[in-house]
Amino acid sequence: MKNPTTFNILDYGAVADGTTLNTEAFRRAIEACAEAGGGTVEVPAGVYLTGAIHLRSRITLHLHAGAKLLFSTNPDHYPTVRTRWSGYECYGYSPLIYGIGLQQVAITGRGVIDGQGAAWWESYRECKAGRRQQTDREREFARLNASLMGIATNIVEWPTQFLRPPLLQLVDCENVLLEGVTLQNSPFWNTHLVYCRHVTAHGLTILNPSDTPNGDGMDIDSCSYVRVSDCHFDVGDDCLCLKSGIDEDGRRVGLPTENVAIVNCTMKRGHGGVVLGSETAGGIRHVVISNCIFIDTDRGIRLKSNRARGGTIEELKVSNVFMKGVLCPFAINSFYRHGVDPSNPSISSPEPQPVTECTPVFRNIYLSHITATEVKGAAAFLYGLPEMPIEGVVLDHVTIETTRDPEEAGGEPDMVREKLVMAGKGLFAKHVRELSLHHVRIETREGAAIKLDSTENVDIRGFAMRAPHEDSPVIELKQSTGVTIADSRIGTGAKQFVRLDGMDAVELRDNRIGGGCIEVVKAVGVQGLNG
Repeated sequence: MKNPTTFNILDYGAVADGTTLNTEAFRRAIEACAEAGGGTVEVPAGVYLTGAIHLRSRITLHLHAGAKLLFSTNPDHYPTVRTRWSGYECYGYSPLIYGIGLQQVAITGRGVIDGQGAAWWESYRECKAGRRQQTDREREFARLNASLMGIATNIVEWPTQFLRPPLLQLVDCENVLLEGVTLQNSPFWNTHLVYCRHVTAHGLTILNPSDTPNGDGMDIDSCSYVRVSDCHFDVGDDCLCLKSGIDEDGRRVGLPTENVAIVNCTMKRGHGGVVLGSETAGGIRHVVISNCIFIDTDRGIRLKSNRARGGTIEELKVSNVFMKGVLCPFAINSFYRHGVDPSNPSISSPEPQPVTECTPVFRNIYLSHITATEVKGAAAFLYGLPEMPIEGVVLDHVTIETTRDPEEAGGEPDMVREKLVMAGKGLFAKHVRELSLHHVRIETREGAAIKLDSTENVDIRGFAMRAPHEDSPVIELKQSTGVTIADSRIGTGAKQFVRLDGMDAVELRDNRIGGGCIEVVKAVGVQGLNG
């Protein structure tokens, strides 16, 4: 007897040959399921070519093992919809799978959802090179988005409105389940959740080639109560990114991303493992990341914003994470240089600026029980604003070993106002207040393990470096105040333990140094010079 809550797409005219366009079959099956009050739309094994799929409330789209959704590369198969694109509320091409204002919606199974993004990526590259002509559809987008067309942005597609769609986007949905499926080859971002509440993403595999332009894995955008677990990411941009709208448009919406748990995930390649920002206008708070593995991502945990973005990132707790081959395990950057209006030099000025709603705030960030090996660039990179230092960062029981490869060129730990390239370097912090390093060990290929500039109230306890370098101090402190260094254990070979320059109120005690000394330049209020 046929199950009245199960709707097989083959019964609605679908053909699993990989060439027949099945958009209408999916539409009919989903409408029938919705009219019946909800149920499951089943996709049996086979390859199904389709255009946009628009979901409805109380529906599960279930892909059996061996089922593959292959999305058309024809932009005309994606109608115009209201979306949020790179942080802006606007009109654009429909996402390949799309839902708005839904309740109890799910995508499950062991099948594959393939966006066939290569054609879109090539068009993007043509657009970037100035060779692609604007289409009638994109002129329509420009008319619909007229109020936004004057914004200053470095987004390649914005002038032409070639707004490539994400593979999956759910907007203003509640009680969402994404489980088991593989999502790959997205035209733009892969999986984009916007204004959603109570989301569970479990056991997903999210894949994009390493050269995918803007090929983020999952973007959690102004959402609340989100749980991401046991997922694997291997993508061409940020693996998992938390956002909350961009600049003035994001502040107008004013919805934070909050109460997010990310656990038991593996992340390979990508620009960042877990990234917060740079679209931070609505704020990001109450985020827990644990039991994850990052392999060969450019950065591990990355926070980025600038003086145009605004918003507050706070109450982030990261624990039990292993990283290998990353460029920089921790990057916290208030001076992110992309998306900056070149006609407004104050955004990138090194001088303090007035604090406004555009000023980003980073505070209360706790990183514990983390190991990073074969780090290519820098052990950590914290760069705040002079008028709004990063505040309240704790590294507790953290071990970081940089590369020993003399041929490793490294790179930028993060993209700040000036280009800073590092290879095999230690922790760098500038404009940071209330920084605690407890039971931290850092090994560098060259140079100091810790460099602090313009910091305030720093507590370093139980620090270790087994293999210091003869030609550089272990710790360099510049223009900082209220620094305590206690109970350090430094291996033999260091000629200098601490170099102090322009310091005030420094306390050194109970530090065991293998032959090193302390060099003091323009420092006052220093206690414990004998270690």
